[in-house]
Amino acid sequence: MLKKILLAVVVFQLSACSELQQVINQLPNGGITNEQIAAGLKEALQNGISNQVTTLAVQDGFFKNELVKILLPEELQKVDRTLRSIGLSSLADEGLRVLNRAAEDAVGEAIPIFSDAITGMTFVDAKNILLGDKNSATIYLKTATSAALYQKFNPIINNSFKKVGADKVWTDLITRYNNLPLTADVNPDLTDYVTNEALKGVFTMVEVEERGIRANIAKRTSDLLKRIFALQD
Repeated sequence: MLKKILLAVVVFQLSACSELQQVINQLPNGGITNEQIAAGLKEALQNGISNQVTTLAVQDGFFKNELVKILLPEELQKVDRTLRSIGLSSLADEGLRVLNRAAEDAVGEAIPIFSDAITGMTFVDAKNILLGDKNSATIYLKTATSAALYQKFNPIINNSFKKVGADKVWTDLITRYNNLPLTADVNPDLTDYVTNEALKGVFTMVEVEERGIRANIAKRTSDLLKRIFALQD
């Protein structure tokens, strides 16, 4: 029996995707269908949303998480340094904080968008993902949904800027900087920047969950996850 399992693992690693179902059907305890593979990968991604992304949607979810904390874009780092040098450190600190607050507020509203995107995974996608790299499911989700998610997420971020007062803070901050002598005016598109950074943070946390499920049997919290991910162990 052990030899059969080891042989199956080797074949999994070397076979093309078109051969994957045949190998699965030869495994002990019966085969696993395409539908089950797809359902298992979708469940893993949904877990990433439920267990990890929701942690971003609370106060300090971005700001105090070093994996995803939104820092200032390069063009605004000189603004930050200049304001601090003239005694406006508290304003600079608040500017950074509200960028993260906007992302925290927006992610909570956008979680259903990410969940809906997962349902688009096909059987072929799932089979490729299962035996791919430790973050293959996350890469798939990112590749398949980033453009559409940006279009939906951007106006949410824009509304969140207003909701948490980030628009007023940054209007004041930029105005003060632009009024200083010997400085070149800046007019950054912070909504675009925070949208991209927030999406990056979401995918980072989905990957954290995916890697956990692949590496840690205890995180496979359903029979389906246990069966599916046993194939890549």
